[in-house]
Amino acid sequence: MALQEYLGAIVMEIDGQEIEVDSLDVTHNTGRRLVKTMNKTGRAKGFSKGIEEFSLRLTVSIPADGSEPDWKNIQGAKVTVSPLGGGKRTSYLDCFVTETGGKYGVDGDAKRDLSMMALREVSE
Repeated sequence: MALQEYLGAIVMEIDGQEIEVDSLDVTHNTGRRLVKTMNKTGRAKGFSKGIEEFSLRLTVSIPADGSEPDWKNIQGAKVTVSPLGGGKRTSYLDCFVTETGGKYGVDGDAKRDLSMMALREVSE
């Protein structure tokens, strides 16, 4: 049996600027909803189509030199995620930040937690 290699670390860019990211969570909500109807089977019979949503939650390191982007004012941005060893890139288009927060730990590293929404996702 051949040994498989899996994707690991990523490189993330926002509008072409590389960002030091600690973690990235992407959630794709299809927008589909269960449609409940009154019928003799007592079960739902289908679904309705809705609006897709892409939400991104990321944790980034806060640079000491102050070169951090103005996170709360990011809107219309392109977020690109590239596997470190190569492979398909995924871009999230028309992104905007909905929440920002900071956390500071005993280990001496300062982090910023961000929540973003994207209007589209494309594989490049």
